[in-house]
Amino acid sequence: MSDDDMAAAPRPELLSPAGSWESLKAAVANGADAVYFGVEAFNARLRAENFRRRDLPDVMAWLHARGVKGFLTVNVLVFPGELVEAGELLLAAERAGVDALIVQDIGLARLAGLLTPDLALHGSTQMSITSAAGVAQAADLGCERVVLARELSLRDIGRIQAQLQARGLGMPLEVFVHGALCVAYSGQCLTSEALGQRSANRGECAQACRLPYQLIVDGVERDLGEQRYLLSPQDLAAWDLLPQLAAAGVASLKIEGRLKDPTYVAAVTDAYRQGLDRLEPQAQRPEAETAAGELRRHLELSFSRGLGTGWLEGVNHRRLVQGRWSKKRGPWLGRLEAQERGGWLVLATALALKPGDGVVFEAPSRDPLAPPIEVGARVMAVERRPAGRLALRLGPGRIDTAALGPGSPAWLTSDPQLDKRFARMAQQDTAERRLPLRLQVGGRAGEPLRLRLEQVPGLAGGPWQVESAAALQPATGAGLDAERLTAQLGRLGGTRWQLMHLELALPPGLFLPVAQLNQLRRELVEQLDRALAAGGGPGHDAVEAEFGRARLPLAEALRQLQPVSVSGGSDSRGSNSSGSALSVLASSAGSPVSPPIPLSQTEPQLTVLVRSLEQLQALVELPEVPAASGSALHRVVADIEHPAQLRQAVALGRGRWPGGLWLTGPRIVRPDEAWSLEPLLRAEPDGYLVRNADQLERLTPQAPCIGDFSLNVANPLTAAWFLERWGLERVTASYDLALDQLLALVAGCPTGSLELTLHQHMPLFHMEHCLFCAFLSNGHDHTDCGRPCEHHTVVLRDRSGVEHPLKADLGCRNTLFNGKAQTAAEAIPQLLRSGVRHFRLELLDDTPADTGCRVGLYLDALAGRISGRQLWQQEQLDSRLGVTRGSLRPDGALR
Repeated sequence: MSDDDMAAAPRPELLSPAGSWESLKAAVANGADAVYFGVEAFNARLRAENFRRRDLPDVMAWLHARGVKGFLTVNVLVFPGELVEAGELLLAAERAGVDALIVQDIGLARLAGLLTPDLALHGSTQMSITSAAGVAQAADLGCERVVLARELSLRDIGRIQAQLQARGLGMPLEVFVHGALCVAYSGQCLTSEALGQRSANRGECAQACRLPYQLIVDGVERDLGEQRYLLSPQDLAAWDLLPQLAAAGVASLKIEGRLKDPTYVAAVTDAYRQGLDRLEPQAQRPEAETAAGELRRHLELSFSRGLGTGWLEGVNHRRLVQGRWSKKRGPWLGRLEAQERGGWLVLATALALKPGDGVVFEAPSRDPLAPPIEVGARVMAVERRPAGRLALRLGPGRIDTAALGPGSPAWLTSDPQLDKRFARMAQQDTAERRLPLRLQVGGRAGEPLRLRLEQVPGLAGGPWQVESAAALQPATGAGLDAERLTAQLGRLGGTRWQLMHLELALPPGLFLPVAQLNQLRRELVEQLDRALAAGGGPGHDAVEAEFGRARLPLAEALRQLQPVSVSGGSDSRGSNSSGSALSVLASSAGSPVSPPIPLSQTEPQLTVLVRSLEQLQALVELPEVPAASGSALHRVVADIEHPAQLRQAVALGRGRWPGGLWLTGPRIVRPDEAWSLEPLLRAEPDGYLVRNADQLERLTPQAPCIGDFSLNVANPLTAAWFLERWGLERVTASYDLALDQLLALVAGCPTGSLELTLHQHMPLFHMEHCLFCAFLSNGHDHTDCGRPCEHHTVVLRDRSGVEHPLKADLGCRNTLFNGKAQTAAEAIPQLLRSGVRHFRLELLDDTPADTGCRVGLYLDALAGRISGRQLWQQEQLDSRLGVTRGSLRPDGALR
């Protein structure tokens, strides 16, 4: 990139994490333009120290006094019983002068737009935004910035910018540039929820991606040597790509790390601040390369699992996940070559080491599901050996190195000198920013001297004016002039103000005592200080004044945003009282607010999702049963990867079921994957199960549509948006909901507008990373991998022995499914009593015989011919691994 190109590119904002006061101050001291942080609720890093809601005014006043913006993360799904509390947090954020909210939940975004319309919204990476359609959806919800999915490359970002320009939509884009990478798409990971009822969409990620897994290929254990962390990506470091990111028009560069300590925040923020500063043409110096290398070392030692550019330079599955470790490491040292007498360890390394440095060696465990044996210690002595080798002696004390052998890998984990430097950087004070004043000075003989400020950048109010108590008099010596007035009125040391310009409208030859000038200066400073305190500081323009104006009460905002009709109320929004609406939206009890709907009113309907033509054929061959009997299948959805089979599926199922044969597509659509929707359109099914913004745009005008779980419908406000904005027939309830929360959602939505999944193998990780390519080929992406996904059956075995099936989709994305199916069989009576009538059963690897048997059992349970408990027991008998209730545990049942 030329200097001219770099000069033309606007400088992106540097956005740093703040999991605590100490980290916040470290970020600001080391060059952050903005910080993002959460409070004790509604944020995706609940394990961080976090702030408290009561801290918000102090946090924002401190930041604004230093010219730094503060963004509050509210980047989780919000459940029905939490909408009132979430609304109160929005109001508190607005009062405190928060610069923007980072949001995931669509219902919360809608509430913010109505309740706090002056509070900027940023669409979180948890929104899974991977295309221009996703950006447009966020814009439709009122977002003024979006955080793109980490899985996008620089080329993808360029495509999105071009597509947004073609739409006439200007939207600032934010991109992660450093820190931990999730292997799954943010907002689409259900692993923690499925395995431990700890939802990643609620800030409770259990980091199952950092655990070891064993690869089973066609039923045979595959020996991968040192590779056992098959789902643990290296950390992201885009420091070398800053010029390209700036040239791509990225508005904000985001550093991950609210769980990291202040020294990490300081070191990483400093490195990226320096990197951005070097984008200035005058900073392109030959000697910069040496310093750049040192900064990269700082990044590795601050915290890293190995550093790479993630997906920004394109897909390289083998590079993304090395699989050898998942903990903090540091710069690579090399491999052990020999052990000598006296405890000396010999290795070849390009790094300089010194006594006091921390190192760690690894020895492989014989158990492929156990972590490697670690031998970590301080370097006590270093000796040079021939051919560039070093000999190290570790301590203090005797270090057991018996497990180590030739080839054991080693890393540098700490440098005490650098650690001290990072600590000093983290503890630096940051002075309050002095605000510039453009002062007007005027008067005439016999009148007071007037000082006037029309406005001060970042300060609400104005103008401000003071007048001298004494009148101006003819001077007997040198009169007041610009130089003398600037010297006297500019004495603002120790204040928040700085005289930048003095505009003089004063005849020459006039005089006022110095004491009077000093008094005028003090009075003006007092006025400005009062305005600053009242307005919340620079950057907090008229927040208090705005908040004082008439605004919509929270209860009324919730009432206006609820669905047009709810199962517990009347058929129209207008005839529902705000009290009843609030009781539905705020309910989190295990029983719904609405009265039970008689079973005779509407018979339950079962939809089956199939993943193969063989499963579809098995359903076609089921005996035809009258719909009135309650044993009839209502609809089939085909989720089939091969485009050529879609028309076959439609032909097989056309006219077979009352609800028709529907199709569904991939959960993710990237900016160059519009083609993936064409086979769905050409097949002309009876309807579509839609999973993302691109499908909402393209498919809803063509046929009836239902929203899938990937839309993350967790509260009635979100449901209403999809139902009313996109005209969906119904939406699938989020898989993050426990049974009581699910029933509260049902109570707050129109009758018949929700579909609930009764049986499924929960999709755990949905990821751009392809394990087939990474571990079953020598290629780096779909162009040279040889498509092992088409020739092999792969499962991942976890530490408990459960084997989880792995599938690849049309775009080479992988989904790891839970080896244990989840069933809500025992909850069927509660669900029916709550008014639910639309249910789904999702198949995975079921044989044709199992398909017919399982569908028959669920139809019998819905018709009341067998109990939910009997169905549960039969599922336990039929499944090799058994089944789980997951979060859908009915009252009195054990997980």
